[in-house]
Amino acid sequence: MKLNKLSLRVRIFFAMILLVLIASVLIAGVTIYQYNEEARDYHKERLERKEAAIISDINYVIRETTWPVETEKVPLIFKDEIYRIDAIHGLRVILYDLDGTLLKSSKASITKDSVVSCIDVDILNAISNGAEHRFVVKNQKNGETFQSSYRYIYDVRSKPLAILNLPYLENDDFLNKELNEFLERLAYAYVFMMLIAILLALLLSKYITRTLKTISDKINETRLEKRNKRIDVSSSSEEISTLVNSYNSMIDELEESAVQLATSEREQAWREMAKQVAHEIKNPLTPMRLSVQSFQRKFDPQDENIHQKVDEYSQTLIQQIDTLSSIASAFSNFAKMPAQKNETLNVVNIVKLGLDIFSEDYIVFSSEEDEILANFDRTQLIRVVTNLVKNSIQAIPDEQENPRIEVRVFSDNEMVKITVEDNGVGISEDNEIKIFEPKFTTKSSGMGLGLAMVKNIVETYKGNITFTSQLGIGTTFTVTFPKK
Repeated sequence: MKLNKLSLRVRIFFAMILLVLIASVLIAGVTIYQYNEEARDYHKERLERKEAAIISDINYVIRETTWPVETEKVPLIFKDEIYRIDAIHGLRVILYDLDGTLLKSSKASITKDSVVSCIDVDILNAISNGAEHRFVVKNQKNGETFQSSYRYIYDVRSKPLAILNLPYLENDDFLNKELNEFLERLAYAYVFMMLIAILLALLLSKYITRTLKTISDKINETRLEKRNKRIDVSSSSEEISTLVNSYNSMIDELEESAVQLATSEREQAWREMAKQVAHEIKNPLTPMRLSVQSFQRKFDPQDENIHQKVDEYSQTLIQQIDTLSSIASAFSNFAKMPAQKNETLNVVNIVKLGLDIFSEDYIVFSSEEDEILANFDRTQLIRVVTNLVKNSIQAIPDEQENPRIEVRVFSDNEMVKITVEDNGVGISEDNEIKIFEPKFTTKSSGMGLGLAMVKNIVETYKGNITFTSQLGIGTTFTVTFPKK
């Protein structure tokens, strides 16, 4: 799963949990490191304390001895005292001469492998050359860590007498027990913190993203063709407030632009419509003018055929006046927006009623059901059907053999479908994209408002109209709208 595909809320949640986990690991690591450092310091200081105490005891023995204070006499000087020092301080005491040869050990029954009988040359050099004449060796054996301290002991005249070796075992059992107990308590605290962190992460991520989700939903709902609501968010951060204010400013500008655009589009549409109406009106006016002028020139009251000519002129004028009337009616019907009425209709009966005005015997109606109920305006539904059938009739040439128009009504789940299929001339690919445009027509007469009006009505009732067509084979229009 890619991180950039996760939602902001999920990313905030995981980021907070990861932050707590990292902090927990770091704290645990620092704690272990601190315990180890304290253990090292503890053993170092403890060895130094024991060494100082043993040196003090050794100096006392040297001052009180009756033996000559010489390196060779060291085993005699410490014959019994070395065991007492071991018992008191709980640390093995080993004495070497200045050349590193074993003189005396506090363990009488010690094996040869337990004590090195001769000190390594490097250690001797380190003791001799060191400012404190002291050297500590650290090594591990059988999984245990040992420190071995070497240093000079002096006679009463501060002359080197021998080399003192104190083997020290670093027993970390107590410290490890303390560390384990602390880590156990820390783990309980981390579990509690993790639960709190998860809860806080959920609440905080929800709080942070709630406003962003509101803004996102509003942006997704933003449409140019409808009135968009402003966002009112209270108690938000400065960044969110800036984003909300920017969105509200955009909405205000969008509303203003939409009004201007709508006004411009309406003006442009009416200008185009006015041009089309003017053009359509001029077409019948020209023959009317010519007829009147011809009648004026040829009028002869004495002509025996005067009544016949008057009838011909009158018929011509009446035909052109009917044309003007049809143009006015088409324009008026298109300009009327269909009113949405909550009428529950039997679509099957209404479609049959719409087909009754046609006398063509090749119009066939069929329905899968006797009753299909839907909410639609009766008048508008009849107008849809009649316009589609009228277009199909006009698409069939007069010389067409076996003309046929089939009107079907059926339901598809919660939708009603009406299809009008004809075997007319079909629609060319160039005309398909313009078929629902106002004022577009392929006929020699009419204003091309029928299909535009049908589309307008159907979409008002949340439906749609589609078509399929093949040149020379025919066209099928499909109207789909919801039952409720």
